[in-house]
Amino acid sequence: MASSPSVVLSSPPTSKDGSRFIDSNYLQKQSHVPANFKWPEEDAASAQEELNAPVVDLEGFFNGDVVATENAAKLIRSSCLRHGFFQVTNHRVDADLIQLAYDHVDDFFNLPIEEKIKVQRRPGSPYGYSGGPDKIVADYFKFTISKDFEQTGLVYQKYSEAMHSLSLSIMELLAIGLGVDRMLYREFFEDAVSIMRTNLYPTCQEPNLSLGTGPHCDPNALTILHQDLVGGLDVFVDNKWHKVRPVLGALVINIGDVFAALSNGIYRSCLHRAAVNSHKERRSLVFFMCPRADKVVKPAEELVRKSEGGTRKFPDFTWSDLLEFTQNHYRVNETTLENFTDWFLSADRSNFKPTHFKTSH
Repeated sequence: MASSPSVVLSSPPTSKDGSRFIDSNYLQKQSHVPANFKWPEEDAASAQEELNAPVVDLEGFFNGDVVATENAAKLIRSSCLRHGFFQVTNHRVDADLIQLAYDHVDDFFNLPIEEKIKVQRRPGSPYGYSGGPDKIVADYFKFTISKDFEQTGLVYQKYSEAMHSLSLSIMELLAIGLGVDRMLYREFFEDAVSIMRTNLYPTCQEPNLSLGTGPHCDPNALTILHQDLVGGLDVFVDNKWHKVRPVLGALVINIGDVFAALSNGIYRSCLHRAAVNSHKERRSLVFFMCPRADKVVKPAEELVRKSEGGTRKFPDFTWSDLLEFTQNHYRVNETTLENFTDWFLSADRSNFKPTHFKTSH
């Protein structure tokens, strides 16, 4: 039986210099944004238009309806060719479980700062705890925070398992859309080691100067986001920021760099961010699907043949290789894979300097 070991990260707003543990209550009381939480104007510019992200109904897929499955795969393919973001409904993740997860998020973020700082992420790590057996999420809350949060751990364990199951279903649809064996990616990610993250974005009196999370691309394979109805997810397409409209009951999905490599660059991950506002705090639950650390990431041969020039765009690599690069050498953006390739193939990685840049924002 496949397992879905996960990692938990609880994250306050992001500062430009990487500072993390500043109490959200403190931030909300400030009439001006602290200097290290201000972002450049081009990064914090407001999104004015809505992203054209399809809402894909998964009911037919789960019921074995061939036509509905093909239609869902086509919608996902068209989205991934453009920006890699889409939303899904009838995803079979229990709404009561989602609400329960938020209830426990509130319990955690309402703790005193001296309690929250106990799970501060370590330098060079995207999370507070990594690897391990099936009950790692439950044990993490129980033993790292306190026994009072044992139930929280059980809730997040169940939530992570539900996300893992949904991720494998999405992998089938991605495979159908790319024209490869339907089970190719489901089997590849069956033993995935993933990351679970919770976010609280406090209100900000100067939202045009700050961000909840700065512009970035996801280095993992697939991301599943549940955002509350406050909104705040923006995606950079056609040289401008677009809002992703919250849809009641839907989950937002986007592909990351690992899947872009598996598709041989046919699909690309897209720059996105989390905006803040002055009237209501925002919460979100994020699940990042990652391959097992030692699995080799390489595209199917038929995708190489379909690609422009019929050649490989990126070398074989493992998730641990890419994670080392993004955590220790490079901040993820639209050119992560190109710069990672240069670093990975370099004879002198310690003196690596990026040579690929984007100047569109």
